[in-house]
Amino acid sequence: MPPVVRSGPGLDVPDARGRTGLDRVGRDLTGNPDVVVRDVELLASGWHVLRRTTLDQRDRHGRWSTVQRETYDRGDGATILLYDPTRRTVLLTRQFRFPVYVSGHPDGLLLETAAGLLDEDDPLTAVRRETAEELGVVLDRVEHLFDLWTSPGSVTERVHFYAAEYRPQDRTGAGGGVAEEGEEVEVVEMSFDEALAGIATGAVADAKTVVLLQWAALSGPFRRLGGSARRPPRGRPACGPVRRGWRAPR
Repeated sequence: MPPVVRSGPGLDVPDARGRTGLDRVGRDLTGNPDVVVRDVELLASGWHVLRRTTLDQRDRHGRWSTVQRETYDRGDGATILLYDPTRRTVLLTRQFRFPVYVSGHPDGLLLETAAGLLDEDDPLTAVRRETAEELGVVLDRVEHLFDLWTSPGSVTERVHFYAAEYRPQDRTGAGGGVAEEGEEVEVVEMSFDEALAGIATGAVADAKTVVLLQWAALSGPFRRLGGSARRPPRGRPACGPVRRGWRAPR
């Protein structure tokens, strides 16, 4: 049977973003002898890319089966936790996320660490760019922590995690995101203890932010010394004072 000839934007002619050959991704994979890619179909390429891949997979009993998997390719990303160890604060963002809003969040406004896609940059350059754009902070020293796939069942994105110290005087720009790209980002400075407590209450519900706050508590700048948690005096709240809604000057 002759092969199916496919033609159209993103395949043999450029799509709206100038891309071609989007159905070639994954066809040359050879790292896993129990997986053989048979076909890749381009389903959509409006901004990011949705593909359906047909593959043969061998299970642990040696039996082969043919399955299809859809993957959403939006490129890789980078995120960073900015912290002030002296004042025990962190610098976060708050912005509207429609996918969260449409799937059950009350208003779609999420507290998050600064983050963005790499685009054509390397991860360190990208995270410096996003920190300046969203938080108005130009970084000096940056620590790379780890790289994680955050939704491996369907999304190809790998996120590069970073952390860096900041001081009040480091906030030299307005932040707020790039208006030309439709970004409207609020800069929020809050105590680390309040942010960490927000994981349990649902005030902090973004996965990358939870990961970075937990890192800071377990092995980062706010780790507990001596292997035991510090307990607040009886009758006092566990979280620190609230510093809500700090906005960079515009």
